This record gives sequence, structure tokens and C-alpha cells, in this order.
Amino acid sequence: MANFNRVILVGNITRDPELTYTPSNTAICKFGIAVNRKWNDRQTNERREETMFVDCVAWAKQGEVINQYCKKGSAILIEGRLHLDTWTNPEGQKRSKHSVVVENFQFMGGRGGGGGGRDATPERTADVGSAGRADDVPF
Repeated sequence: MANFNRVILVGNITRDPELTYTPSNTAICKFGIAVNRKWNDRQTNERREETMFVDCVAWAKQGEVINQYCKKGSAILIEGRLHLDTWTNPEGQKRSKHSVVVENFQFMGGRGGGGGGRDATPERTADVGSAGRADDVPF
């Protein structure tokens, strides 16, 4: 049986990225994106819209670059894979949550506009999506 786990999303970052490091000094950047979907409701003939919020994790150099150049509201394209986190809460209930492990990304805003950024410089729009592959991360 064939398996394929690939996600491509374009959206806006919902909160400033949070950068931390593992004990072995590997960067982990956590952030969320909002992805909008618009359609026409055939029964009411009204324009409808829904927003989905997705948690994302970028590792190593990719995480450092996203943390450096992105902030809340920045537009970004991410490509990655789904990952299921599971844990038991303090009340003993099993919990789970899907997130996207970022493997490639591209900033969607133009120079100094559109997507914002912490340091809006010309280098900001360079293709930095392949900086540090996600192949060597723990999951």
C-alpha cells in the first residue's frame, strides 16, 4: 500500500513565531497560520467564508529564518507533512493534536509590504525555503 503525507498551505501567521532550542542546540520555531476558504452557498446564493487555524513547527535553520523575518500577519506558503502529537493531560485524559512539520516555505509578501516582517530588507524575499532541511529532525 502506498503512503503519502504532504501538505501545502498559504496563509497568514496568527501569532509571532516562538523560537526555542533543544538541549543539543537545534532550533525549534512554533507558529500558527490562518487559511481562508471562500465559496458561494448554492442554496442561499450567498458568499461564504471559513477560516482554519493550523499549528506549524519549523526546525533548524528554517525555524531561525522564519523567526527572524516573520511576525503576526505575515503571509507565508508552507510545504510539509502532518504530525500527530499525543499526550495525557493532568486529569488523565488522552489528548491529541495535528500540526504541520515545515519542510519548505516561501515568504509571500513583497519587499517591505504585503507580509510584514521583523526586518523588511531586500534579502527578505529571497528563496530561503531550502535553508536547512527537515530530514534530520526527531519526527
